Amino acid sequence: MSGELLLEETLIKRSQQKKRTSPLNYKERLFVLTKTRLTYYDGRPEKKFKRGSIELSRIRCVEIVKNGGGSIPCNYKYPFQVVYDTNTLYVFAPSQNSRSLWVQSLKEEIKDNTVVFMKFHPQLWQEGVWLCCRQAEKQALGCEEYNLFGDITRKPLPPIPGEENKRRPPPDPPLSEEYEDEDADEDDDNNDEEVVVALYNFPGAEPHDLSLVKGDEYVILDKCDVNWYKARNMYGEEGYIPSNYITEKTSGNLEQYVWYSKQVNRNKAEELLRTQDKEGSFIVRDSSTPGAYTVSLYAKSLAGEGSAAIKHYHIKEIEGSPKQFYLAEKHLFNSIPELIEYHKHNAAGLVARLRYPVGKQDKSAPSTAGFSYEKWEINPSELTFMKELGSGQFGQVKLGKWRAQHKVAIKAIREGAMYEEDFIEEAKIMMKLSHPKLVQLYGVCSQQKPIYIVTEFMEHGCLLNFLRQRRGSFNLESLLSISLDVCEGMEHLEVNGFIHRDLAARNCLVNDALVVKVSDFGMTRYVLDDQYTSSSGAKFPVKWSPPEVFNFCKYSSKSDVWSYGVLMWEVFTEGRMPFEKNPNHQVVMLVSQGQRLYRPKLATPALYDIMQLCWHERPEERPSFSHLCTMLSDTLEEDILPPT
Repeated sequence: MSGELLLEETLIKRSQQKKRTSPLNYKERLFVLTKTRLTYYDGRPEKKFKRGSIELSRIRCVEIVKNGGGSIPCNYKYPFQVVYDTNTLYVFAPSQNSRSLWVQSLKEEIKDNTVVFMKFHPQLWQEGVWLCCRQAEKQALGCEEYNLFGDITRKPLPPIPGEENKRRPPPDPPLSEEYEDEDADEDDDNNDEEVVVALYNFPGAEPHDLSLVKGDEYVILDKCDVNWYKARNMYGEEGYIPSNYITEKTSGNLEQYVWYSKQVNRNKAEELLRTQDKEGSFIVRDSSTPGAYTVSLYAKSLAGEGSAAIKHYHIKEIEGSPKQFYLAEKHLFNSIPELIEYHKHNAAGLVARLRYPVGKQDKSAPSTAGFSYEKWEINPSELTFMKELGSGQFGQVKLGKWRAQHKVAIKAIREGAMYEEDFIEEAKIMMKLSHPKLVQLYGVCSQQKPIYIVTEFMEHGCLLNFLRQRRGSFNLESLLSISLDVCEGMEHLEVNGFIHRDLAARNCLVNDALVVKVSDFGMTRYVLDDQYTSSSGAKFPVKWSPPEVFNFCKYSSKSDVWSYGVLMWEVFTEGRMPFEKNPNHQVVMLVSQGQRLYRPKLATPALYDIMQLCWHERPEERPSFSHLCTMLSDTLEEDILPPT
């Protein structure tokens, strides 16, 4: 029967720490598992209070927790996790056998759930970060593959010695009127509202969406996943909003200011300032040093230089209480906005006053992860086809519009070109990967033939053609900026446990703002063997592949790093074919013997050193994409000026 008792035991529950600042606490609770619910009670002998209850159908993951956070501050030392909706319940068992019994029993009951994760976080969420992968977003994709069934035998575990007959009937109803709502957590303070400011307009696409007006304030009600939040506006209307369209309203958050541009590196800042061509134009942006900021300032006439120039100034900090900031040492300020406001009226050591903020006024809104919350299936009748863009390994690609307003690229999948059912399942996960340097997947049309894949439209097409068509027009900084764009996109895939498998200039795209984004990540897994051939005619792209791939078909983030080194070579040769004079079988032999691509003329020795780091024979000796991003950013920023 649905209420059949499965397990009952006193365990310790940890508060969910919904806010980074909320203190953690641990409380004994009587946990009761039936065929339909996991319920926990404040089990005082004189009165039982229901403290929380979770329907098993809503559970997405049950797994042991590896203790990566040091000592456990409660009496029970064997933690496991129950992930449901967007919450994670941490429970501590008194013994390894007890924990195994709870985890295996729960896994058995949820094995047919439709919402189960493919990946999970094996360590705790604590003080605003996942201890396993150091991601600071609570709804970030997991970093370890989740096994729905526990051990592969799935044999029932033996009973805990001496406790075979300890099962008791569930507490007698009715429960006290003081029981909590099943989603509530008695240990958290829910009175503090998180207020955000809209950075862009968002016209809600579906009835359950909430439209955003740039500059207006909203209250966050629920962080449904990493890409979509539920919010309320000033009129009391509620709905879903894209998380990358808002920013927290706090005094230290620079994103609410028009002069701050988060995703702008040194080269792009210079392009924007030269386009503006105004004395005193400026941008405040992130430095290559994490947590530091740079002011990029345009001056039309500088003594001795005879022409316009762009100067870059670090914003310096003085530690203390309060912390102070300066651009010129005699002028200290308690915040960066105060500093900017002062230098709008006084050059005070800079080459010009900060007169015209550049950047956000004309900045187009970023892509959203799908057109609406949990909308991945797109009705083909809502698509308008405009013109053919080309054809790829899967079929034709056309420019179109969704609901006559959003420009999109539509890939029509040629019948027999891919494992369609497997891809459609993966597409639901790929849609959640949202980053400014990844081509956004908006959804699929899977209820008809041919299947359509709907993605962000990139005006300048593939990077390889972009490089070849403009050969001779690139400077070192622009090629380095292209390389950094791709590296940042790959870093996001690496952090989220995604392997590209076919990274090359042909699989990156360029938009109208000349931002380069990584495309088609992970797609090669779904290509049928007799259909997929790379541009070189091989079953896999030999000239971009490391030895462990062409010898053992062993893919990893480090095999992507090798391919990235080849992509950098493509960029700095402005689109030449790697090993252009050698057929594939010779390339395999040459690379196995230790030969590598030569240094491109446009690449400095330092940049060629970075490429060679990517081409280490042993995968573990290659850098991570995070390390590569740091090295490339440092190269871009190497001539930041001190104040004069």
